[in-house]
Amino acid sequence: MESRESAPAGPLSYEGVWRFTAPAVDASVPQSRRAVRELLVRQGVPVADDTVQGLLLIVSELVTNAVRHAALLSPEVVVELAVGSRWIRVSVEDDHPYRPRALEADSAQTGGRGLLLVREVTREAGGRCDIEQTAGGGKVIWAELPLVPALFTDPAPL
Repeated sequence: MESRESAPAGPLSYEGVWRFTAPAVDASVPQSRRAVRELLVRQGVPVADDTVQGLLLIVSELVTNAVRHAALLSPEVVVELAVGSRWIRVSVEDDHPYRPRALEADSAQTGGRGLLLVREVTREAGGRCDIEQTAGGGKVIWAELPLVPALFTDPAPL
């Protein structure tokens, strides 16, 4: 994976935008999850564990979709993590022009639920997600979650 980091975007040291490229292969799914988790820890982003778990699930689904459906036209995918003072946004970009839709759940269907899951996890967290065309004719799928700080409690008095 190739990584590019930008300078912090705001007054808080954890704010910023980080991008990395990954080959459109199955191994990139867990590697992308690990890279996002490590970045959150390294930057000291004060985020609740359930938000992290939702974010990592979204990363898995978006990278999996790019690997399964776009690899023929897009041998690499770009994963971007942007952190602001109140939100975390993850996006996955590929060069395939097809814009997928979140399919309605069909109990007989064994696949095709990834974007539906992304949409539901995002909605439950109070966030938003969308699909946009890129200038180069590909697409970027993104999800933005509110940054719900981890709750820090003082130890009980002795």
